[in-house]
Amino acid sequence: MGRAQAGEQAAWNMFWEQDARGGASGCLPDGWRSIEDAQRKIWQEFARGIPQGGAVLDLATGDGRVLAWIGAERSDLVLKGVDLAPTLPPPPSHVTLQGGVAMEDLPFPDHSQDAVTSQFGFEYGDTDRAAAEIARVLKPAGRIGLMMHRGDGPIVAHNRTRREQLEWALEDKAIVSRTREAIAGGSNLASAEPYASAIAAEGQERFGQSSPAWEIPEAIRRTLMMGARAGRQFVTDTLDAIEAQAGNEIGRIKALIRASAVADDRDRIIDGFSPFGIVPAETRTIESEPGKPFADFLVLTKS
Repeated sequence: MGRAQAGEQAAWNMFWEQDARGGASGCLPDGWRSIEDAQRKIWQEFARGIPQGGAVLDLATGDGRVLAWIGAERSDLVLKGVDLAPTLPPPPSHVTLQGGVAMEDLPFPDHSQDAVTSQFGFEYGDTDRAAAEIARVLKPAGRIGLMMHRGDGPIVAHNRTRREQLEWALEDKAIVSRTREAIAGGSNLASAEPYASAIAAEGQERFGQSSPAWEIPEAIRRTLMMGARAGRQFVTDTLDAIEAQAGNEIGRIKALIRASAVADDRDRIIDGFSPFGIVPAETRTIESEPGKPFADFLVLTKS
């Protein structure tokens, strides 16, 4: 794993740690419940083809939502999810989650899984090595379900926009570093407030009030106002937290964009499975509504 990918993985690790404490948000735009509904439908259809009492392994499982959807359709299945992040949220009912596990090095016996699944996860890893591990743990006639990003889909577009807005606030306008400079050396906290107010107003005008381009400078403006009572250390700590959270979101978005490019090279992914007698059985485009694809669903089978 290169330095950039290691940084991206660290950002995802922090994301799931925050989610475990109830403090993280997803990568989907607010209100796009139609995407989640389409995902649930696909996984529940996939579940119907798994043998009675079968073992299902979900890779890069995150909060285990794929297994929860599968379990809602098939209560007889044994459901386990693994993720490279060491700390994961509490698992859904009847689901076991295990952190600190790379999909390229699975701690399971050969031919132990009836199905392997991944939703927006497989394409983040080393796909050739992950394919070899999936082939090793999958039983003969086992099935693989991979829901993968599309580079031209709305999820990637939404996150590209958020990255632009985050970088505008953090880099173009340098809101955090300029605020630190303004209050350095014992300067009055109020001296930094006009710049934060101006950037918040500009961010709202250019990108909208729900954008991070407004949220970040506005949060800093309010922090400076509260600092008169809460103290200078409160302001410094809050600036650090804002910068870390925004930086981690940028890292996750970079990882998503890279992963979507991997997923778009579908032939390369299929070629990674073919040496193990695993071949594609079905490819479906998943739409949130007619004419609006957001993912592709690839089903493969092992001979």
